[in-house]
Amino acid sequence: MKKIIALLVLVAILATFACSCGDNAKLRFVTGGESGTYYAFGSVIAQHATNNAGVQVNALVGNGSKSNVQELEDNNAELAFCQSDVMAYAYNGTNLFNAPITCFSTVAALYTEQVQIVTTDPTIKSVADLQGKKVSVGAAGSGVYFNAVDILSAYGIGDRNDKGEFTKIDATYQSFGDSADALKNGQIHAAFIVAGAPTTAVVDLATTKDVYLVSLDDTHIASLLETSPYYAECTIPASVYGTDSDIKTVGVGAVILAKNSVSEEDIYHFVADIFDNYENLTKNHAKYSELSFEYATSITSVPYHAGAAKYFEEKGYTVNK
Repeated sequence: MKKIIALLVLVAILATFACSCGDNAKLRFVTGGESGTYYAFGSVIAQHATNNAGVQVNALVGNGSKSNVQELEDNNAELAFCQSDVMAYAYNGTNLFNAPITCFSTVAALYTEQVQIVTTDPTIKSVADLQGKKVSVGAAGSGVYFNAVDILSAYGIGDRNDKGEFTKIDATYQSFGDSADALKNGQIHAAFIVAGAPTTAVVDLATTKDVYLVSLDDTHIASLLETSPYYAECTIPASVYGTDSDIKTVGVGAVILAKNSVSEEDIYHFVADIFDNYENLTKNHAKYSELSFEYATSITSVPYHAGAAKYFEEKGYTVNK
């Protein structure tokens, strides 16, 4: 009997060791729709980590930033892509969220997601020209919706009724891919797409249609930054989509989140795999060229995971813990 008990204790110890070992970690990484940058870049990050970091990461299709946070809370994922504004909403229980969600922490900010207002109608030259038009404002539950609200409101056409329905545009609620298909088929006049440019859905659309992007003017950008400081002014160079000129817009950060319960070791190795190699991985995905330690450690709204904090501090960067 004593031998059996001793054997059971040994098995339990070995099982505990196996669970704590980074080589056995299996992390589900919820990204975005298949036509967006989250999914494309997230899949590359996941595969490289699986092959090189001793952490098995499985990239999953996601349904927008709000949904991704919910997946973390519901234990359906351990890692998630999220817009920097939406992660702050979730952590504080505002806007899209009725109560704070604090089961997650920051891993790293990777790049800026530009607010892209895409149209195939050359007469739409300003956000104000969207009044009365049929416009996709992003999938239900996505951060794109609130970005659209902010920008349309800055131009005086973001009014909504008691049901939350826009009154000065004819809004539809579609993903990046569905928005691009609707533009191609003439079913909508314009679409808000918030993702790193170039975005697959827009690139694919440009192969069959003439694509135009709507710039924001300086006055409205200044007003927007004053009321919504989580935005940053940014430019989409003309070379990205072959537009006639550079596109002036605003953007938010693309951030990887992790459940607080993921081990420090696993997140340390995951972050190290991304940032120890990023300068040599642009051939794997162009977004690697936009990574920097300064931007990665810039989030202040949500504390960093202990594993990420350990890695960045070894590199000389202090983060919010």
